[in-house]
Amino acid sequence: MRPLIGITACNRANEEPGQDWLYTPHDYFRAVWRAGGLPVMLPFVTDEEEAAQVLDRLDGLLLSGGGDLDPMLYGELPLPVTGSIEPERDQAELAYARVAVARDMAVLGICRGHQVLAVAFGGALWQDIPAQVEGAIKHRQEAPKNYPSHPVSILPGTRLAALLGTERRVNSRHHQAVKRVPEGWVASAHAPDGVIEAMEHPGRRFVLSVQWHPENHQGQPCNFDALFDAFVEAARRSVDR
Repeated sequence: MRPLIGITACNRANEEPGQDWLYTPHDYFRAVWRAGGLPVMLPFVTDEEEAAQVLDRLDGLLLSGGGDLDPMLYGELPLPVTGSIEPERDQAELAYARVAVARDMAVLGICRGHQVLAVAFGGALWQDIPAQVEGAIKHRQEAPKNYPSHPVSILPGTRLAALLGTERRVNSRHHQAVKRVPEGWVASAHAPDGVIEAMEHPGRRFVLSVQWHPENHQGQPCNFDALFDAFVEAARRSVDR
């Protein structure tokens, strides 16, 4: 039986006012299906009680990419360069993240999802890398989405290193980043400018997040299939328990 993987959604209304519908890019579904999971898109919820009711029916949670989180969530006022925010999405994803990690579910965060996990557990973000990180490299590529535009160094001994090795090239489509990881978590990868590119929770079965978009690399020589395979396998153990 394929484990059931919930994938968080974007709200089109945040991009086109009046278009009130949810969507999730297909690459997430393709990556989970290829790895043996059964992907489903999740609704917005308003609190952890509702999130728990949804997660009762799932084996794993994938927090997907998207726009900026509200800086007020980590105690900062928005900078002028901070993009539009989605309060309903912030509320839903923080609730899903907190309940799923507390339950020791398999959790994978991607791009915004990486940042959601940091904020959910007391971390903080850089609101704008070019404005706040001295010596920053370009993190918002103009190349095709599956082009690996910069290297990352992965910390030896981490779960991520066991899956991907200690040096990889990744795609990059973000201007915010994790500034401080939560207590008990490990920053497991960095860009050449020091920006945190991945983190994980060593006290959980599989709770890991990356700043890049591994779902875009399917079928490429530089792919991250091992990451999705490990995530879905961890979710499968929930089915088998």
